[in-house]
Amino acid sequence: MTTPPYELVVLDLAGTTVVDDGIVEAAFARAWDRVQATDQGRAAALQHVRDTMGQSKIEVFRALVDEDTAQELNTAFERAYRELIDDGKCEPIPGAEDTIRALRARGLKIAFTTGFAPTTAKAILKSLGWKDLADVVLTPEDAGRGRPAPDLPLSAVIRTRTSSVAAMVVVGDTESDAGSGRAAGAGLVVGVLTGSRSAETLTAAGADLVLGSVAELPAALP
Repeated sequence: MTTPPYELVVLDLAGTTVVDDGIVEAAFARAWDRVQATDQGRAAALQHVRDTMGQSKIEVFRALVDEDTAQELNTAFERAYRELIDDGKCEPIPGAEDTIRALRARGLKIAFTTGFAPTTAKAILKSLGWKDLADVVLTPEDAGRGRPAPDLPLSAVIRTRTSSVAAMVVVGDTESDAGSGRAAGAGLVVGVLTGSRSAETLTAAGADLVLGSVAELPAALP
């Protein structure tokens, strides 16, 4: 069977198109200190956050604490992340914006997906001047479930009226990104090494191709 021409590129934010030099961990540490106010369990909680990069943040917190505390942590995390954005900690991956514009110039639709809440996603895009760079921006609140479930990329296909899942490319820096793209039936799943995961980890999670950076994507697509 011939692979249809690609129509849609689904791009993760933090670690894929936006630099994550520990900003997620820093935001969680602030949130933990404000809500829990104890070192007990803090190190293990931070490790869990590292291990679940790319996943819906509220689901990450639910695995650590009871529902009420998870909601408090999530609210505190989103506030802390926006504080770090305001402190100038939000920067694009080098070449990311040029890549996205090049893909759009080729007629491809662009979707941004993230495990953050909508308010944080909007704050990131506003900080970078990317408000109108994508055709759609999706969070777990918009799609239903976060990664590694297929909801985010499948919602992108529907929202952009892409002809089939096989015409979609999913790009991300974590095994959750790769697993989500694979579960959604994406025609191509691409891992990038600008996060904290190795090529071996991304490939094992379902990536068809691993690139050094999203900046290499245009040359890698037919």
